[in-house]
Amino acid sequence: MRFLHTSDWHLGRRFHSEDLVPAQRVFLDHLVDTARTENVDAVLVAGDIYDRAIPSLDAVRLFNHALHQLADLNVPIIMISGNHDSAHRLGVASGLLARTGIHLRTDPATCHTPVILEDPHGPVAVYGIPYLEPSMARTPLEAEAVSHRAVLTAALDRIRTDLATHHPAGTRCVVLAHAFVTPGTGQPEERDKAKESTSERDLTVGGIAHVGADLFHGIDYVALGHLHGAQSITDRIHYSGSPLAYSFSEARHTKTITLVDLTVEKAPSLTRLPCPVPRRLERVTGLIDDLLTNPVHEPLQDAWLEVTLTDTALPFEAMARLRRRFPHTAELKHRPARIPAQATHTTYSERIHGRSDLGITTDFIHSMRGIEPTPDEHALLQQAVEASRLNEQQKETV
Repeated sequence: MRFLHTSDWHLGRRFHSEDLVPAQRVFLDHLVDTARTENVDAVLVAGDIYDRAIPSLDAVRLFNHALHQLADLNVPIIMISGNHDSAHRLGVASGLLARTGIHLRTDPATCHTPVILEDPHGPVAVYGIPYLEPSMARTPLEAEAVSHRAVLTAALDRIRTDLATHHPAGTRCVVLAHAFVTPGTGQPEERDKAKESTSERDLTVGGIAHVGADLFHGIDYVALGHLHGAQSITDRIHYSGSPLAYSFSEARHTKTITLVDLTVEKAPSLTRLPCPVPRRLERVTGLIDDLLTNPVHEPLQDAWLEVTLTDTALPFEAMARLRRRFPHTAELKHRPARIPAQATHTTYSERIHGRSDLGITTDFIHSMRGIEPTPDEHALLQQAVEASRLNEQQKETV
């Protein structure tokens, strides 16, 4: 049986100031075309359909467009809600959608209700576990504790019970889940074994954020969502990753959707199929004069750019100047190559005692970047201090 596994669409998300809806539409069209050309038996979407619990109108329209295209494939579509989604909002009309072959799993209490598929080797039961917020999922799942491990354990226990009691022996089992899963048993030191990105929302609320792969023992394939980098946790547990890069921490990711061939006895066979790239991401570090004049940086003009300036002082209008050469500069950081150490054991009150307001502000500039304000900056600071003093005087006379 052949699946197409994807996740973390984050419909409606922006990349800094850039609207990503057009790029997300291109991806969804690509997803549908791939499902059709690869003759898949089902499409698995492992959560974070939307980027926000209350999505924008453009995001809702895009999801509506995707639903119509997916329904036209005439193969089952199994989706779960993620931690960015509102499970209740996403689950509206799920009963009606199921009649078109689109199965939305957003209620933890029904995670043990599978979609049953058939191939020449027999039945395949596909279960969807939506993102489980421990404090909210404990009661419906009758979990032993308020933790990610406890609620996922309770959900998987229900799935294994359903599989054993309601389906023929040998029925293969596929599970969709939206969680932070690491190899092993989920010990704190195992967190680094799974590759995170800065664009993923932390799941720490509810205790330790991650769980171990051992929870999924006996499952033939686990289609995971949440981490944005495509990666394999075990030979049967995999993240598809997000279809687009949503932060510069993903600059070196190859964004893919995962084609899964499920066999009877062997581990599933995977093929990572690349997604369309709207614009590549690049990171560059250096002095602003070099970045603006050196021909070696010419290829960066078409990239979304994260710039880290190493000038001792943050240059005036740095972002505007950079965007004149690199129109898609999205993020600017300032990390001076040299900041003089200023060891002091005095208190803040002692350091400012007897000093003028202008002296305090210029000292702040010096302590932050290691050099005194320029004459122009000094004049602006003086104007600001005088304006503030005048404003205070006017308040006192009212």
